[in-house]
Amino acid sequence: MTTFSTRLTRALNIRYPIVSAPMAFAGGGALAAAVTRAGGLGLIGGGYGDPAWIEDQFDAAGDQHVGVGFITWSLRKSPSLLSDALKHRPAAVMLSFGDPRPFVDDIRGAGTVMICQCQNMEHVQDAVDVGAEVVVAQGAEAGGHGALRGTLSFVPEVADFLAQHSSGTLLLAAGGIADGRGLAAALVLGADGVLVGTRLWASKEALVKEPHHNSILESNGDGTLRTRVADIARQIPWPRGFTARIRRNAFTDRWHGREDELEANVAIEGPRYRQAFAQGDPDNTAVWFGEAAGLIHAIEPATVIVERMVTQAAFHLTRRGGATLS
Repeated sequence: MTTFSTRLTRALNIRYPIVSAPMAFAGGGALAAAVTRAGGLGLIGGGYGDPAWIEDQFDAAGDQHVGVGFITWSLRKSPSLLSDALKHRPAAVMLSFGDPRPFVDDIRGAGTVMICQCQNMEHVQDAVDVGAEVVVAQGAEAGGHGALRGTLSFVPEVADFLAQHSSGTLLLAAGGIADGRGLAAALVLGADGVLVGTRLWASKEALVKEPHHNSILESNGDGTLRTRVADIARQIPWPRGFTARIRRNAFTDRWHGREDELEANVAIEGPRYRQAFAQGDPDNTAVWFGEAAGLIHAIEPATVIVERMVTQAAFHLTRRGGATLS
């Protein structure tokens, strides 16, 4: 059995330096458990905070050691969600898109690893200031919410910053990483591991409706865009500076670039959007995947995805050097 030895695997006691992104509505307990079982670390997507749903997903994870992730600005509205999650003794808590400071003491008091996802260098400085054990450098290629930096330049810049200012902080690369080449590249760029979203969104365990899964197989890396239209239709007040990468489809063709008109008609368009999402309509609602779509050609079990990623990465790294393998 191949084992990657990186600072991340040693710190988290996992075999492979692969963490599943805590994708809202898609990253449930079954997916998190499957990734952990495969040798990585699975994270449940806490999303916007449905306590009953989160409890159900921890139950679905069974006895597997998994973590959980929250949208930080939304968590501030319902901080009890964190307290409830910490009762499950998660392997890690990931905070994304907002100031982590209000939650640091609770996470630290529970003895849980804190992961902070960052989209620019100011976010990285904040993560270091609060003592995050793990920083995620998220590139704009990623599906779902993010910002503007590209993975290829952002990851090594963060790696250099951490080496100089906080050498004990671990680094995960995220955004466009869907196979072993991406994992190998991330390690060479200075990351200790990867956070994988879109590739695991396209897994059998993900809570994704079949028509949405089919749509990623029909798409490629050109088939997404960054936009606000899904958040407007859902009436979710995302902070300025963050947009969502979603599939180009009839919904985005209709409203991207006409955001003011969508806002003016949201009383009608909002219910239409929610109905389409509930029905799994891939054309009239947001479909949440990133530029890695062009690297995905099948919906497979998470174990297969993780193991193939590791095998491919081992091949590239042993051929070119850069990791300790056994």
